[in-house]
Amino acid sequence: MFKLFRQAELSRIKLCILLILITFQIIGTLYLPRLTADIINYGVVLQDQDYIFRTGAIMLAVALGTGVVSILSTYFSAEVATRFARNTRRRLFQHTQELSYQDFRHFNTSSLITRSTNDIEQLQSTLSMFFDMLLPAPFVIIIGFALTWDRDPRMALIILVTMAIFLLIAGTIFVLVFPMFAKVQKGLDKINAYVGQYISGIRVVRAYNRTKLEGERMDSSFRDLARLNIKINRLFAVVMPLVYMVLSLSTVAIIWFGAIRIDSGNLQIGDIMAIMEYTMNILFYVLMGVFVLIYIPRAKVCAARIREVLDYRPEITDGKAKINSGVELSLEFKNVGFRYKDAENPVLHNLNFTCNRGTTTAIIGGTGSGKTTLARLIPRLLDASGGQILFNGTNIKEVAQKDLRARVGFVPQKAFLFSGTIADNLRHGNPNATLRDMKHAAHVAQADSFIEELDDKYDSHVVQGGRNFSGGQRQRLSIARMLIKKPDIYVFDDSFSALDFKTDAALRKALREETTEAIVITVAQRISSIKDADQILVLDEGKIVGRGTHRELLATCEVYQEIAKSQLSEEELRS
Repeated sequence: MFKLFRQAELSRIKLCILLILITFQIIGTLYLPRLTADIINYGVVLQDQDYIFRTGAIMLAVALGTGVVSILSTYFSAEVATRFARNTRRRLFQHTQELSYQDFRHFNTSSLITRSTNDIEQLQSTLSMFFDMLLPAPFVIIIGFALTWDRDPRMALIILVTMAIFLLIAGTIFVLVFPMFAKVQKGLDKINAYVGQYISGIRVVRAYNRTKLEGERMDSSFRDLARLNIKINRLFAVVMPLVYMVLSLSTVAIIWFGAIRIDSGNLQIGDIMAIMEYTMNILFYVLMGVFVLIYIPRAKVCAARIREVLDYRPEITDGKAKINSGVELSLEFKNVGFRYKDAENPVLHNLNFTCNRGTTTAIIGGTGSGKTTLARLIPRLLDASGGQILFNGTNIKEVAQKDLRARVGFVPQKAFLFSGTIADNLRHGNPNATLRDMKHAAHVAQADSFIEELDDKYDSHVVQGGRNFSGGQRQRLSIARMLIKKPDIYVFDDSFSALDFKTDAALRKALREETTEAIVITVAQRISSIKDADQILVLDEGKIVGRGTHRELLATCEVYQEIAKSQLSEEELRS
């Protein structure tokens, strides 16, 4: 946690102000008992009213000053803790943006959500309590104990025994609770995963009448987490009464033995009052310290989970080279291979092909042949395990991801829209896009027809994921979003699968006119969608087994012939 605190880039000025305020708070807290003793010993006992009024005025000023300082220290501690949480959450989010597709297999989405929300909130609360309760505690305890010892060593021993009992209780709780808090955070990960999966797949769950079964699975996770929390709360239910009992007994002991010491003439009445206040302050801060220490195990677990993500080195790292803009636009695969982590066999084997400006390259093959993996290599969503991918002659591994992706447009298999409006989603491609730009892109993507039918048109609301639009509409909006970007390389990963044949044909015709100065790479399942491509690559088990135009492949590639026979009629094959 302290490592995270050092890296949170907090204001040193505010930290210094906070420490100064805490110092004055401690001084005021410890000075008041001395004034209480003096006003009784030298004012009340000696019946000196002037002394009582003077000292009383000082006490009032010190009490008010200590109160103001306490309020300010609480404000600044909350400010520091909140900024710590904000900066840590921002660092965590930025780091997750650097993770590759394979890295996300190491940290699942639900776990990252829990770490970004609940874990950081736990750290924020603990940090705030650390400044308010735990940081002043050692100073109040040590100085207060020394002042009590100065007045009567025997009375100080009572405080010492009480503190030892408190620390023993805190140590026991720390040992028992620490492993439970680790399980609680993992339980939250599990619940987030189940709930997210259930909500995302609610239509499938209902379609297969699995509502009861999925509910029982979630109930099981809820019960496991509830049992853990109940177990922790039972420990706290035993600890807090025990702590208060020890506190009460120590108070009775101080009054009892204090009365004996006063009766023997070894203590004055004011001294016993001061010792009582010192004791209350010491035991209050000991109690608060124990309370904070109970939360530290959970904070330690949360900090370790956050550090695990921040310390994780992304698989894909940036280079410093620049893409050469002074040559003819080209994309070349040279002996490119790819293997997923922990996989026995490579997905792609020694791929070699070139794409030039103004050409369309189509990729087709059976399920599991590696088409989508190949498409993800181009914007470096995945990194090639072997070989080179050259963009204008520059290895894309030597280029910053931001620079590469600024010149590559990618539409994934599953079209995803963000919550907001249609215009907001289209501007993801270009934040400065005008309404005219959006209308043009929507026209090319064949999306203008249904957008114009909406009441609010481009200001129409989009729910998260775009679930208020059909699959075909989502795909067309995703394509329009990419067209607004105007990249050098267009990558369509089976992005036309939800379109009917008429819309598909119209979109591809408009797309050819729009992308005459760019490279287009299309992953497809339907031969009718790619038969006009300049070159078609046929993949089978990660290898290129056919290359050429539609007519050439029908004559020479057995795998392509099989796909064509399964999709086209005899008349279409002959023509």
